[in-house]
Amino acid sequence: MTLEAAGVSDVEESVYRVLVTTGRATAVDVARRTGLNEAESARVLYMLTSKGLANHTDGLPRYFRATPPDVALLPRLKRSADALDLARAEATSLLEVYRDTVRRQDAGHLIEVITGAEALRQHLRQIQASAHDEMLWFCKAQYVAMPSGSNTAEFEALERGVQYRVVYEKAFFDDEGAMDNVVAGVRAGEIARAVPHLPLRLAIADRSIAIFPLVPGGPNGSPEEPTTALVRDGNLLAALIALFERYWEDAVPLGVDDTGEVSGADDSSGPAPLSPTDRWLLALLVAGVTDKAIATQMALSRRTVQRRIQHMMELAGAATRMQLAWHAARRGWL
Repeated sequence: MTLEAAGVSDVEESVYRVLVTTGRATAVDVARRTGLNEAESARVLYMLTSKGLANHTDGLPRYFRATPPDVALLPRLKRSADALDLARAEATSLLEVYRDTVRRQDAGHLIEVITGAEALRQHLRQIQASAHDEMLWFCKAQYVAMPSGSNTAEFEALERGVQYRVVYEKAFFDDEGAMDNVVAGVRAGEIARAVPHLPLRLAIADRSIAIFPLVPGGPNGSPEEPTTALVRDGNLLAALIALFERYWEDAVPLGVDDTGEVSGADDSSGPAPLSPTDRWLLALLVAGVTDKAIATQMALSRRTVQRRIQHMMELAGAATRMQLAWHAARRGWL
């Protein structure tokens, strides 16, 4: 039966359906069709009449007719829906009060400690699967729980329209295959930037939940198990978001050109007099990546890397690499 939300019991619904399908019926007719005895049928018919779902003739035998469903049921359902919305809103308000009370009395509801690489992997997958709008990441060198390139949850979230903003530290690019993984992420929609160093590993989902390490732990699957914290709401989460945004401001944008190489992301001031390879190299250089790491990632010799850097310094009229970075930014090469 389905009319409980309108305040109609199962037996009343059965009798009402008889009236709807027959047009009119006596208590005897209802008893014969429903299996109720005549007295029970008469009681239910009068109950329907009192609720406005039926009416009857004055003579004998007394015939009952169904009130049209749009008149009898829809207003009742609307009242029920309004009451349900009101109850839902009140329950939501009470839940917020409860949560605030719990937070004041028990810090454990603000911070959850996660121990072990597998538990950390599960939580990282879960927060990405439940993200609706945005993921913020700090990616440091050497993995703790999730090797570079293994985060398939990111690609699934990107397909759903979740924005990923990721900051990589320069040592991250020393890992084998790291550049290919960054290229794949950027091609899928990730917005990537790089800095010389990051203070910690960090993932933030929808600005409402964050995961970060409590103590250094277990890179590259070492025996030491990582201990991390999952934080919800509160000043600590706000501080972590502010930390991310501060590093994001200073980070060097990384993009992917038509050749599939990583390069500076902003070419708004016009094309630079550099090849795609040089632009890629320059982006890594400004991000603080070492010559050795650049050579490894780009499959070049270290001497070639240094020669290309010297060529760009001559183009920019720079005497030092720091001046090269300044001129590159000013001229729109990055």
